[in-house]
Amino acid sequence: MQKLQVIDSHTAGEPTRVVIGGGPDLGSGTVAERLANLRDEHDWLRRAVVLEPRGSDVMVGALLLEPSSADATCGVIYFNNVGYLQMCGHGTIGVVETLRHLGRLKSRQVKLETCVGDVTAGIDEDGSVTLRNVPSYRKGEPWKLEVPGYGKFEVEVAWGGNWFLLIEDHGMKLELSRVGELTAFSLAALKAAHALGATEIDHVELGSCGKAVGADGQNFVLCPGGAYDRSPCGTGTSAKLACLYAHGKLVEGQIWTQAGILGTSFRGRIAMEEGHLIPYITGRAYVTAESTLNLQPDDPFVYGIGALPTTSSFQMEA
Repeated sequence: MQKLQVIDSHTAGEPTRVVIGGGPDLGSGTVAERLANLRDEHDWLRRAVVLEPRGSDVMVGALLLEPSSADATCGVIYFNNVGYLQMCGHGTIGVVETLRHLGRLKSRQVKLETCVGDVTAGIDEDGSVTLRNVPSYRKGEPWKLEVPGYGKFEVEVAWGGNWFLLIEDHGMKLELSRVGELTAFSLAALKAAHALGATEIDHVELGSCGKAVGADGQNFVLCPGGAYDRSPCGTGTSAKLACLYAHGKLVEGQIWTQAGILGTSFRGRIAMEEGHLIPYITGRAYVTAESTLNLQPDDPFVYGIGALPTTSSFQMEA
């Protein structure tokens, strides 16, 4: 029987399952190269960890790797129910809290290697984690998108570690009771954007003023695979900050509090470093379980329900 050791946590309500032992040997090289090996030769690990019956559609997995550089704490690969994620903000906060929980941190400063570059994080005095994300930016100017059955909306596309389609004036309330309605609209908007050739987009972020929940803004984020983000989404908040900066609505050092669909929040700010917009995202994660996953060979769902091999859910060159 194969066994996988995992630590579960949640960041502002969104779960992360970190694989800390039992995974396959992915060789050496960059995280992107080892991700390709995992995806092409060992996708069983992703399926066993995050798909039912051990996981769920909302579960995000993270596989810890030996770093390729001496100054990094570790490498990490993120994945979900349909494939692999380029970066994951809430997941990074969860990974840092998991490393702290395991006693693997030598200081409050952490450097993680991801497939889109190195990210750093610091553990604050109150236990929260501040992530220094990859450079983020808005792609082009706002444009009008016709969403069949809904109408025409002004949208933006932005990079925050993943590609986002951002829509503000959608006319819907961002409430938990309306998740079905928000999901249906987000899927329709994503399909419409893909039909126009914007196939790099794999997340949709619906925004609104967050005064009702005591924040500067509130969002609903639909992730690849059709699950909604329970947290305010770290990469989505980064993409939002990039758009705000492009509109002249945010300056360096200004705090932007972003609430998610559950009312939990991240604090964000930006800094211009070497000509790049760098988002800093602060949130809190909590360890919820330490587990051993048993992979019994005669279990018909040993590699998850709906366990057909999948390709990456993103384009590596993005």
